[in-house]
This record gives sequence, structure tokens and C-alpha cells, in this order.
Amino acid sequence: MNIVVNAQVLVKDQLDGIGWFTYETLKRITKINPEHTFYFVFDRPYHKDFVFSDNVVPVVLYPHSRHPFLWFIRYEILMPFVLRKYKADLFLSPDGWMTLNTKVPVVQVIHDLNFEHYPGDIPFWTRKYYTTLFPRYARRSARIATVSHYSKNDIVQTYDISPDKIDVVFNGCNSEFKPLTNQQKIKIREKYSEGAPYFLYVGALIPRKNVGRLFQAFDIFKKQDNNNTKLLVAGHKMWLSNHINEAFQNMQHKDDIVFLGRKNVDELTQLYSASLALTYVSYFEGFGIPVLEAFNAETAVITSNCTSMPEVADNAALLVDPFSVESIADAMIRLKNDGTLRQKLIDKGKERRKIFSWNNTAEKLWKCVEKAMTLL
Repeated sequence: MNIVVNAQVLVKDQLDGIGWFTYETLKRITKINPEHTFYFVFDRPYHKDFVFSDNVVPVVLYPHSRHPFLWFIRYEILMPFVLRKYKADLFLSPDGWMTLNTKVPVVQVIHDLNFEHYPGDIPFWTRKYYTTLFPRYARRSARIATVSHYSKNDIVQTYDISPDKIDVVFNGCNSEFKPLTNQQKIKIREKYSEGAPYFLYVGALIPRKNVGRLFQAFDIFKKQDNNNTKLLVAGHKMWLSNHINEAFQNMQHKDDIVFLGRKNVDELTQLYSASLALTYVSYFEGFGIPVLEAFNAETAVITSNCTSMPEVADNAALLVDPFSVESIADAMIRLKNDGTLRQKLIDKGKERRKIFSWNNTAEKLWKCVEKAMTLL
């Protein structure tokens, strides 16, 4: 069979949550299914690392899909041409974008519907594109995969989609996330935080990640901190909001926040392991891969008590109200002062992480594809 794959998120050294999902699942699926040909459609020159096996054929389809108007041209005008050219039997879209102008069965991965619940967090034209076309995509697709039971229920309720059409495929975690020795942790703190203990945030600086309230909570925490504790922020700016900027500018302890920018996997695993805890207090997530990364690096986790995060973390994290600065600050104070609690959460995280793996993710995504193939 000829399977055309939307591979626009596979950009070297720029993989985020959806990018890692795409990379890890396709790397496995293509290798264990040599009888099928996979046409990977990129929107720019591709890196050889993404041509996983001999049955992967890279295709570059311009223009770069980085604006809603270009998305429309790409998916509603150009992609149908690609599907015809390569005689596609199925179209697989790991990041949710697809086309309405084809009769080819589509397997669509919808990671979450944050744009439906918090539209004000997203630029106007991006929001219009998502809220106009994604409901139609969901109805048009042959099968839908999503990364948590929370997201499945959300898609069912928001788009009135039958639950029988949706498969849950949990995310996994990169195997390179591992704990460090105590001596290694000391060196990492010397490198990044002047030797001081630190909390860690990993993720893009976008509104729903709730970084503004995290800054405010850190300011409250600092009022009782006697160890010069830092907050390290590892992530890139996307739609940096006024709220985040204002929260930072109004801080009394802004000098104790260190912005690191995007970091690679090797650097992140070191940052996780040497931290007091991951502070991941987003108010909307379809899954939350950093929680798994922290479990694997064996550090404690503070995360939110809403959307998918309780499902992922279970009892292996301190759950907080992401809309309450005091709730976040209290969790930071507790973990900083209670080493026994930190170790208890680490031990629970070591157990919790066992149920998540990219091998399982790839296997379940392929089963979703196979269900769609039965429609041919």
C-alpha cells in the first residue's frame, strides 16, 4: 500500500511534543512494515535522519506551512494533488492537519482541542483556521487517534464524534531521559544555577502553559527561601503573551529566573535530574510529555489537577490548581522543604513510567491505521 504521511513537524533540532510523537511512532511503524511504501511530505528541505528506512520516500511540498493562508493552499489545493500523484491508499496525519478535498481514507491524530476551550490564547487567523476546519476534519477522517482518554472524551463531546471512531494512543518518553549521579547533579547546578537548587519549567512560552502564574508563585515561594533557589525556564517563545511579560516584569525576584531557551535531549535530561522538581502547571494539556520525562529522569513533579495531567501523573505528582498562584507556591514550598516527600514522588514516578512507551504508542497507532484500511 501507498501511505502518504504529513511530515511537516519533522524539523531537525526543533521537535516539540507533537514532533516527538511523529518521530518516535513513524520510526517504528515504517521499519516494521516494509511491505508498505510511506511518502513523507515535508514543507522544507528534509534531514536524512527522518528517512527511517528504504520504504520511506521523502517529498518536499512548498510553501512552508507557517501561516493559516498557506495552510489552506497546502492542504486544500496542493495536498490532494500529492495524494493523486502517489496513488495514495491512505493519508496519515500525525499532527492533525488534513484535507477535505480527497476520497482517500485519512487517519488523523488530534492531540488536544485547546483552541476550542481557550481561543483567546491563540492568534486570530490561527484560531479561525483551527475552529473552522478541525471540526470538519474530525467528521471527515476515517479514524482518529488521540493521546489521552481526556482528549478522547473532549473530541466526542465537542465535535459530536462517535467514541468508536477514536483510539487512545498514549505518548511515550525518549529513552535518553535517565537519572544522574549526585556528583553529576552538582556539576549541572554549577553550570546552570550558580550551584543553587532550582525548580525547572520545560515547554514553550505560550499562554496555556501558565508561565505567568508560575512566575507569581515563585515570587511567593522566594519570600521564605533561604537557599537562593532558582527557577530555570527551558523552552522557546511562540505566542509570548502580555500576561507572561507583565508577570515577569512585576516580580521582586526576577533575577532568580534563568531563561535557557530551547535545549536538546541531552541537556534536558541533565536539567531534569538535577532539579528539585519539574513545575508543569499548564491549564490545558492533551497529555503533557514533560511529566513523563521527569519520571524517567527521576525528579519530583508538580503539575495541574485538570484536563489530562491527573490521568498521566496519577498519584506520582503533587497536583495543584493551575489558576491559584497560592496552590502552586504551596507545592513548591512543600517539595523544597520535604526531602522525604520528594523521594516518595520519585519512587511513584518510577512505577508510573512503566505503562508508557513509544513502542506501545507506535503499535496502537498502527492498529488505528489498520482499522482505517478495512474501509478500502
